[in-house]
Amino acid sequence: MQKKDLLYEGKAKKVYQTEDPQVYIVSYKDDATAFNGLKKGTIVGKGVVNNQMSNFMFRLLEKKGIPTHYVEELNDRETAVKRVDIVPLEVIVRNKAAGSLSKRLGLAEGTPMGETVLEFSYKNDDLGDPMVNDYHILAMGLATREEIDRIAQMSLQINQLMLDFFKSVNVDLIDFKLEFGKTQDGQIILADEISPDTCRFWDADTGEKLDKDRFRRDMGGVEEAYAEMMKRLGL
Repeated sequence: MQKKDLLYEGKAKKVYQTEDPQVYIVSYKDDATAFNGLKKGTIVGKGVVNNQMSNFMFRLLEKKGIPTHYVEELNDRETAVKRVDIVPLEVIVRNKAAGSLSKRLGLAEGTPMGETVLEFSYKNDDLGDPMVNDYHILAMGLATREEIDRIAQMSLQINQLMLDFFKSVNVDLIDFKLEFGKTQDGQIILADEISPDTCRFWDADTGEKLDKDRFRRDMGGVEEAYAEMMKRLGL
């Protein structure tokens, strides 16, 4: 599988065409951003962690019946993925209060949710990825009713599978972000990544943060936290 033209470069990844029009190559970077790009930096080795951890999680979810864009890990930083049209929504799945939810609702970080909370954001950097509800999504034509329902159902299923898995490695899954894409035949599948960049991971015993919040909040020990998550997964 050979990289060809660069299609897209985002905050954390580059996407390349290949000789197969239905397969792209994703290359993970060490660049780190927070607060919609207002804070920028580098987390050494982050690209390797995010690539390998995402692939590990995609393979695990595929075995449990969740369709994903994963095709093949090519090297430490690069993976072949199925070509999809990304649904312009970010899905935030929340099991406990943290981050923006704590601020909005005045809940102490770590407060358990009475039931799993799903939030949708419109993927638009210029607008700061604003939160939207089903009515906005339908009015703007971002997804159909059936697609919204499918994405919500898959997100809740993924959450339960991930809660169970991370509990087995003594990690508390606080919240996380998912993105979905549509294949050429219209199937909704899981895309993007699952990593310390996109999930809040706390040690189940100590509550120590093992994710990008250490970068956002200038807590130090960022590389060590990412490395610890790799160790928990046996990678």
